[in-house]
Amino acid sequence: MKNRILHYTFQFGALAFIALVVLFFSLYNEHFFTYSNLTDILRSISIVTFVAIGVTISLMVDGFDLSVGATMSLSTVVTAALMVWYQMPLIVVLIVPLLIGAAVGLLNAFLIVKIRIPDLLATLAVMYIVNGIHKTYTKGYSVYNHMPLQDGTTAPGEMLKSFLWIGQGKLLGVPFPVILMIVAVVCAHVFFKYTRWGRQMIMTGGNEEAARLSGLRVKRVRVAAYIASGVLAAIGGMLFAARIGSGQIDAGAPYLMDSVAAVFVGYSVFAAGRPNIVGTFFGAVLMGVLVNGLTMMNVQYYTNDIIKGAVLVLALAVTFIHMSRKKT
Repeated sequence: MKNRILHYTFQFGALAFIALVVLFFSLYNEHFFTYSNLTDILRSISIVTFVAIGVTISLMVDGFDLSVGATMSLSTVVTAALMVWYQMPLIVVLIVPLLIGAAVGLLNAFLIVKIRIPDLLATLAVMYIVNGIHKTYTKGYSVYNHMPLQDGTTAPGEMLKSFLWIGQGKLLGVPFPVILMIVAVVCAHVFFKYTRWGRQMIMTGGNEEAARLSGLRVKRVRVAAYIASGVLAAIGGMLFAARIGSGQIDAGAPYLMDSVAAVFVGYSVFAAGRPNIVGTFFGAVLMGVLVNGLTMMNVQYYTNDIIKGAVLVLALAVTFIHMSRKKT
């Protein structure tokens, strides 16, 4: 009986905790559980969810991509610069950042798969490199409409309204970033559950040597995972630029930790005990609900990280205690 209770606690504890948090904030503030506020929460987590899916994919192949925040920052400033500095059309604005994200992913894969640098060390190095590139590229300034340039002139362009709609517009009353996020979560979940490539990534992460002996091209699988992680981080950067209407330097720095937290909270969803897309989404939801609710309670913003950290510790403790019990 005790083991059964522990199993159900592990399997549904994260979802029950989210429900309790929502109930608490709803009782505390009547404006919390409203359509407008709930959609605001989902809109706020849309960016971190894209970045977190990328981190999840890297963890699926037994890696870890620490460069996603830097990639997001680079994508954000490049996206804005293409419009503000170079007056590029929308199609170019959408494609170039994705190519940059893929290039960062390729660099990570080259260092990890070819040079055989451990994932954490390789992506940490790339994080510093990409951070330096995006700050050097903008000379340390954020990119915004008609900004003054160093030669004394003014930037000729401005953020395209069609691009801003991606981050600020609504479709059938639902914020468009929320729709993109839901589509991304569903597609990623289907990919890992029902496609050959998705299962190969899971097999590679479970036991790389066994996957190799069974005929999988594990190096190619790992390369694909890091490219996907870079592209998803770049999409997060594009959404950020579309949401705030400018290219902010270091925009992705806080999203790295939030995405990692979402991924590891997701370990405890449905007793997964491993990286999974649905769990990552619910982890992002929990983080978004906490920040929104605490803001409504007028809690000082600098205490948010303490609460996020405590929630992450709780989720990891429940996960690994259960896993250790299963082994014994």
